[in-house]
Amino acid sequence: MPGIFAHSSPLCVIVVIYTSTLRGKNMLTQQLAASRSEDDGRISDMSFHDETLNNEDLSKIIFHNVQFSKCRFTRCDFSQSRFLSVAVKNCDFSNCNFSESFWKQVTITDSRGNGADFSQSCCKELTLCDSSFAYANFSKSQWENSAVSNCSFKESFWAEVRLKKLTLAASVFSGADFFKTPLKDLDFSDCKIDGITVSETFKELRGMQINLLQSADIARLLGIKIV
Repeated sequence: MPGIFAHSSPLCVIVVIYTSTLRGKNMLTQQLAASRSEDDGRISDMSFHDETLNNEDLSKIIFHNVQFSKCRFTRCDFSQSRFLSVAVKNCDFSNCNFSESFWKQVTITDSRGNGADFSQSCCKELTLCDSSFAYANFSKSQWENSAVSNCSFKESFWAEVRLKKLTLAASVFSGADFFKTPLKDLDFSDCKIDGITVSETFKELRGMQINLLQSADIARLLGIKIV
């Protein structure tokens, strides 16, 4: 309506700016409702900043070419959702449900996913940097051509995981559970692996690459005393 913006009083300017900001805050909720009304449930070519969602159902949504920055998700359900060419920066999605989700060409930086559930998820060309996933559950997930740098996975769960061409650097896996997860050809030499858990047969450790100092941690795990 051209007549609305023709008026130049200070009151009019303030109202227009306030309304625009309010809509920006609710952009993700609006897009979520719109995607639910369509058959494909897709959110594409969008950028979301400073959004906050609590106990929201985002399951089975397809996020394509989407950027998230400074967003906070509290106990939201992303199960069976798909993340394609997505960038996540400075976000908090701790304790959210990402079970059976799919990730491809996604970058997560400066974010927190502590206690989140990534079980049975599939990750391809996923890059994790400067983020925390303490106590997160990655059980029965699949990883391929992915990279992890300067991240914390303290006391996280990696049971029965398939890891293929995963690059690790300066990350913490202290107390992590790798039950029935083959670690062959994975280079943990730049990571912390004290207190990790494996099966009684220790077969998960075969072919694992570690440094000299880490060998003491593995020796203790095997019940070997170094004198």
